[in-house]
Amino acid sequence: MKRFFLSLALLGGIAMGITGVSDASACSRILYVGNDDLRIVGRSLDWKTPIPTNLYVYPRGIMKKAHNLPGAITWTSKYGAVYAVGYDGGVTEGMNEKGLVISGLFCKGTVYENDSTKNRPPMSMAMFVAWLLDLNATTPEVVSVLKEHNFNITGSTFDGGTVSALHWGITDAEGRSAILEFDNGVVKVYEGQDIPVLTNDPAYPAMTAINDYWVKVGGANMLPGTVKSPDRFVRGYYFDGHVEKTGDADLGFSIIRSILYNVSVPYLYTIESEPNVSSTQWRSFSNLRDKRYYFDLATNMGAYYIDLKKCDLRKGAPVMKLVTSDTKDLVGEANRHLKKSAPFTPMY
Repeated sequence: MKRFFLSLALLGGIAMGITGVSDASACSRILYVGNDDLRIVGRSLDWKTPIPTNLYVYPRGIMKKAHNLPGAITWTSKYGAVYAVGYDGGVTEGMNEKGLVISGLFCKGTVYENDSTKNRPPMSMAMFVAWLLDLNATTPEVVSVLKEHNFNITGSTFDGGTVSALHWGITDAEGRSAILEFDNGVVKVYEGQDIPVLTNDPAYPAMTAINDYWVKVGGANMLPGTVKSPDRFVRGYYFDGHVEKTGDADLGFSIIRSILYNVSVPYLYTIESEPNVSSTQWRSFSNLRDKRYYFDLATNMGAYYIDLKKCDLRKGAPVMKLVTSDTKDLVGEANRHLKKSAPFTPMY
């Protein structure tokens, strides 16, 4: 027993050494796999200051560009999609009409560039997720593009100079999954079927090693309970693997929402010794089978969703927008609240 608790203490010290004292960039992604091909990706966005986020629905056939720098990538969208757009200037995550979802989460060790990438076509962080969702229907297609690495990602700072250091979870309607990370300009992709969890630091291989330890401990005996990234990863992994399976979309949403609540950070959570600690601002839930994108603001009375199957995604259809700050009491299907809009202006 003494050895058991010593091992726990050592592991906690390792985790704190990796993540640092303050976890200001706390986000979580959980994949629920039910019956009858039901898959729902839930994610939380946690940050120390407000990140206003609106929802945009883009149809097919819109020409876009990756950056305002010379030589930037341009494309015309093949698929319609719903985007969560932070500050009305950059795509945080989204789901396209084929049931492909891509979620960006902070990862402090990320370095996008090296000497070999600097002369590649410019790609703004604001448009990276849109580019992948617009042109790809499946995770293997996205992975193929990523491994070619014919782009150079850059991102503007925000919130007083914070660098947009991210890694991404990618999942398609068949559960084919990938975790994308950049290690000093080198693309690293970890592929698998129905990869269940992604949080923040450390990088994915080190995180899974921490989780492997806790799997042996057994979550029925003990689970780590702080808001730090490894603890949230372990709790999400355990609960995701110990809930009932259902093919019912509404019940599946309730299940994944309850798991994500367990790994969320209480709203306006503060600790005197950690002034930059985050709290959960919103959660999203992407139903890849039924093409429903749910949004759950921490300050709202309930959650609502956009049904992509009911959206006009034909070429020539207007861009539609839902201003989330106007939806304090909105619950259920929210398509009727979408309004015609100009495209958002990327923060290159």
